[in-house]
Amino acid sequence: MKAVILAGGLGSRISEESYLRPKPMIEIGGRPILWHIMKIYAAHGISEFIICAGYKSYVIKEYFANYMLHASDVTFDLGRNSTQIHQNSAEPWRITVVDTGETTQTGGRLKRVQRFVGDEAFCFTYGDGVGDIDITASIALFRQQKDTLALVTAVQPQGRFGALSLEGDRVTRFLEKPPGDHDWVNGGFFVFSPKVFDYIDGDATSLEQEPMRRLSDERRLVASFHRGFWQPMDTLREKNLLEQLWATGKAPWQIWK
Repeated sequence: MKAVILAGGLGSRISEESYLRPKPMIEIGGRPILWHIMKIYAAHGISEFIICAGYKSYVIKEYFANYMLHASDVTFDLGRNSTQIHQNSAEPWRITVVDTGETTQTGGRLKRVQRFVGDEAFCFTYGDGVGDIDITASIALFRQQKDTLALVTAVQPQGRFGALSLEGDRVTRFLEKPPGDHDWVNGGFFVFSPKVFDYIDGDATSLEQEPMRRLSDERRLVASFHRGFWQPMDTLREKNLLEQLWATGKAPWQIWK
């Protein structure tokens, strides 16, 4: 199974970093968050990726063009103009980077890579969120559901503020940043049938609007409820949170060895 990853947006809410590079190329622990997402999928046996690039797409292409070189011990013989790789620790991934345009909407980006996806079910997610998602279980659930064309991972994001339980003016319970307001939200990490492409009109289609509404109205969208760790990287504060978790060796999304 292939995984398609959105990596073409401007990332305007984290412009402190994204003015230099695409948002998915912002680093956590010295590696782009895009790499972390790919490692999550690879931990579940997925090794073929299609990257929907756009804004500063050349940064993504250059990163992977040099990836094997950076992950290897190398001898450069300048006299003979040759390069010898001694040990290669690069992952055995197959990566297709597609320039899907700078202003294309999420559904339009997906539609533009249809020819690379083929006619089999595939995974799909955003290039700015990580979690200890059980991809294998999500794929199994998708395949078990009759007439289902799409699966979305439902999550409850961490609350921004501490919550108080009160009796009059007395605080009876204090919870530091509990999960949100108990609403389940779209956490990405989808599984799609190739028939989902029929729900997308073109570049101006936002996947989260008409396609998802139609799929839910037709009862062809199922949710996989994830109660573990999930964190987007929309702001510098969230980027710093992920960086801190990685630096302390407490990154819950690091499900690979």
